[in-house]
Amino acid sequence: MFLVLFRPPFALAAALTAAAFPAQASDCPDAPDHSTPLEALMEEVQDAESETQAREIANRMWEYWADAPNAQAQAMLDRGMTKRSAFDFLGALADFDQLIAYCPDYAEGYNQRAFVHYLRRDFAAALTDLDRALDLSPRHIAAMSGRALSLYGLSRLEEAREALTAALALNPWLPERYLAEPGGPLAPPGDGDVEL
Repeated sequence: MFLVLFRPPFALAAALTAAAFPAQASDCPDAPDHSTPLEALMEEVQDAESETQAREIANRMWEYWADAPNAQAQAMLDRGMTKRSAFDFLGALADFDQLIAYCPDYAEGYNQRAFVHYLRRDFAAALTDLDRALDLSPRHIAAMSGRALSLYGLSRLEEAREALTAALALNPWLPERYLAEPGGPLAPPGDGDVEL
């Protein structure tokens, strides 16, 4: 016995059309403008009194950064993030490539793809994507700190130090802050040095 699923003719036609003609960049709407609430959260995190409070504020920032332009873009982003979390890096890259092709002006697509490149230790590719994410969203703290880590991975220490300093100016509670503490690899020169 065969199971026959009934699909109305217009639904079938729409599905076939979508398969034959993938989403085009011109179809992607502008990303939502969350700059005002993000700026408020940046001010709030600078006044945070504990790491726990700062982490909760940062999680609220992520809700805005990960708000894709439409449902189709959101599905691509969510799918890629799920694959990345499951260590399916190639699958995640494919989803983020698709998202970027569809929404080339959405910063989070580049930021998420950069994270996968970083996890694969392809720091140069991560840096390229992070630079594009920051072109689109100059105060994206996660992209700023990711850029610092990628520069560090490339042994470009002075640039990494500058990038991390800029990120910490917006969120002094970043987990990466230990790199800039006295004696850390991105501490200001002379900071923590011991005279013999």
